[in-house]
Amino acid sequence: MLWVKALHIVSMVCWFAGLFYLPRLFVYHAACEDEPGRQRFKIMERKLYRGITTPSMAATVVFGLWLIGYNVEGYMSQGWIHAKLLLVVLLIGYHFYCGHLVKVFRDDQNTRSHVFYRWFNEIPVLALVAVVILAVVKPF
Repeated sequence: MLWVKALHIVSMVCWFAGLFYLPRLFVYHAACEDEPGRQRFKIMERKLYRGITTPSMAATVVFGLWLIGYNVEGYMSQGWIHAKLLLVVLLIGYHFYCGHLVKVFRDDQNTRSHVFYRWFNEIPVLALVAVVILAVVKPF
């Protein structure tokens, strides 16, 4: 079980690294004014999303479900796990919305400013704080 927990944490850290950096790339991409720079951001965004962030998300979910599988009744009887799972579902939605934005930028269809993406970039920070507090403190 400790190996699964360790792998869950490592994959979660990698997933969040992508969720923090990808929107930061969107900030820079939205502000970019030269074609070579825009093309470079398209490559970086695609590789980060497909090569690191998405596989890390999948691993996080697999190892998380594996951990719950050790004691389904025990976990599901606690309120904090329901809140944590809700946040994970919302983060998965955020993740796939980032994938949509990768395509928007790829197709040169972005209409939002870099300021929007600066705010958008803060969402996973708030979610991470909440998830860690729920998992460690187990407030309810």
